[in-house]
Parts: sequence; structure tokens; C-alpha cells
Amino acid sequence: MVAVRVVDLDRDMSDVIPTGASADSVHLFERMTERTLRAASAVPGARVLDAAGGLGQDSRELAGRGVRVVCVEPSRRMSALGRQLGESGPAGVSWARAWCEALPFRDDSFDASICKGALDHFDDPLACIAEMARVTRPGGRVVFAVANFESLACRLGRRFGAAGSGRAGHHVPSDHFTRYDPELLREQLSRHLRLRHWEGVSLLWGVRGWARLLEKLGPRQRRAWLRTADAAARRVPALADVIVAAGTPR
Repeated sequence: MVAVRVVDLDRDMSDVIPTGASADSVHLFERMTERTLRAASAVPGARVLDAAGGLGQDSRELAGRGVRVVCVEPSRRMSALGRQLGESGPAGVSWARAWCEALPFRDDSFDASICKGALDHFDDPLACIAEMARVTRPGGRVVFAVANFESLACRLGRRFGAAGSGRAGHHVPSDHFTRYDPELLREQLSRHLRLRHWEGVSLLWGVRGWARLLEKLGPRQRRAWLRTADAAARRVPALADVIVAAGTPR
């Protein structure tokens, strides 16, 4: 397996930060963030770890709710920019440069831990899961949001190729080291967590026909169709674009 390198993390960040503005992309990332933060069940005053937090968007959102957050990010460039972006934002965010496979915190240091959209980028995801469980107190929430490569969109992409999917997302990108499906994700998380929450987010992300349909609809109709698709994803997580899972440390 090829190890991730700091130089990879400090390259042109357009490779790792979503830039798409299509309706399905905006919906996916908004809902993924909303569900991840909700699953953490963090109340004002709680201490939360944001693992591989990138530019700290989620950390600042939580801090704005009165939560104390430590944003862990190995990239010097991203963490420096994140600090700058947070200078005019809410207080309550601290930063640490570290790999999530070896967190520099004591056992039971946090009331909750989140890792959104990053687990499949790690060279050793099991170590990350174990570390997040270790630093989260007994009964606290450990939350992951992970791309599902057995989603309906990915299946259509493999079946119909470029005609089915505009993002070729049915292939694992070069900066993703693990091809997660629901079975593998559940198996790995269950080694260190008692799973309490499991839901799908978004449906048909990147499928060309779906994206074109959304473009033709008016704002109200578009929202209705996206809500309907998202409701289906929540009922059948195995087909969803992203799975949000949460558990308590074993």
C-alpha cells in the first residue's frame, strides 16, 4: 500500500477540497456536514476532536454552537490557512498538527470525535478508528462520514461508464486508499466501536441524467426532488452516496 505523504497534502488543494457547484454536489456536502455534526450530539461546553479537519470549517461551525474543538490536520499549509480563516470566526477552536493514526492526546480526552470524508484517505484507517475511540470518553460519540463505493451512483457508473456517471466516481480516486462499502465499513468500525447510528446521505451524486434533470427544475422542485432522493438514501444506506456512522468506544 502506498503511504500518504505530507507533500501530497500540501499540493494544490483543489485536489482535496470540493469545488463543484452543481446542485447534487452542494446538496451532498451540506447534508453530509449536517448529519455528521448532528450525530456527534455535542452540547455547548463539550470538547470535540475534528480529525483530519482540513481548513476547519466544521470546527468553526461547532465552536459557533459553544463547543470546544481541537482540529487535527497533518498538512502545514491547510492548518495554517485554516487558522487564518478562523481569526475572525468564533473562539473555541484549537489546532494540532498530527496524523490521526497517532493522536497526541490522552485516553478519554474528548466528549466526541468526528472524521468527515477522510477515513478512506488514510494509509491505516483501522489505526485512526482505534485512536479516535481511545481519545473519546466512555459513552461519547465517535462519528465517521465515508464515501460508499457500492452506492447506486457507483453501480450505475460501473454498468454504463461515462454515460451513467459524470465524475467517474465509481473508480476509487488515487488519493483514496480504501474502497469502502457498507460491509467493510461496518466491520472495521465494529472492532473499536459499538455502533449506535447508521444512515445514508444523498443518492445518485454525479449521475449525469440526474444532474441534468436537477438543472432543468426550478428551485422549489429541485429541493423537493433532492429531499425525496435523500429520504430514500436514509432508508436504504447501502445505496447512498455517503454513509454517516456513529458509535461509542468499546
